[in-house]
Amino acid sequence: MSNVNIKPLADRVLVEPAAAEEKTASGLYIPDTAKEKPQKGTVVAVGSGKKDEPLTVKVGDTVLYGKYAGTEIPVDGKDFLIMREADIFAIL
Repeated sequence: MSNVNIKPLADRVLVEPAAAEEKTASGLYIPDTAKEKPQKGTVVAVGSGKKDEPLTVKVGDTVLYGKYAGTEIPVDGKDFLIMREADIFAIL
């Protein structure tokens, strides 16, 4: 898990996306141009929630989110996603 100095505001969550699949189930390697964007990641920072709406997810949770959820932000050479908790579908 990354140690990131970003504090999301309100109901926003910072997620470190899981690595894209390197090869198919049958063992074929997937070129970078054909890799699917991961839709799973680890929560690395959470906001304080909204009034009367505390956040459900916490740091360290593995979550599923939509294909187009969040905004990519680079931090120290790594890409993270910042999104609203409502963009998260489930905690694994």
